[in-house]
Amino acid sequence: MSEYLGLAMSFLAAALGVGGLYALHRLGAVANNPLVSKPYTSGWIPEQHALSRYHARYYPVTLIFLAFDVEMLFMYPWAAVVARLGASAVIEMFVFLGVLMAGVVWAWREGAFKWA
Repeated sequence: MSEYLGLAMSFLAAALGVGGLYALHRLGAVANNPLVSKPYTSGWIPEQHALSRYHARYYPVTLIFLAFDVEMLFMYPWAAVVARLGASAVIEMFVFLGVLMAGVVWAWREGAFKWA
């Protein structure tokens, strides 16, 4: 019987954890009935809910922005060591920029930059 005690305690801990998370969610959840005016619109009557979804066309643009942001994360340290590493560092950066440009060309072909 004692070998099942650990299993029962594990199930009890899991049930208490799930119940606690559910209770925490219920306490901190956003109300279903939004207020008439909210601070994000400076007191104006909002046209839509503050937590409404974005249109799907913004996601490819966001991914392209993140790609260029990551490019800058790689280029700053690269610029600090390119003189020491020589031509191999320049070749590596052009390969990286080529891969990034292939992603931009793909996004362009898919219509990520069309706003209409």
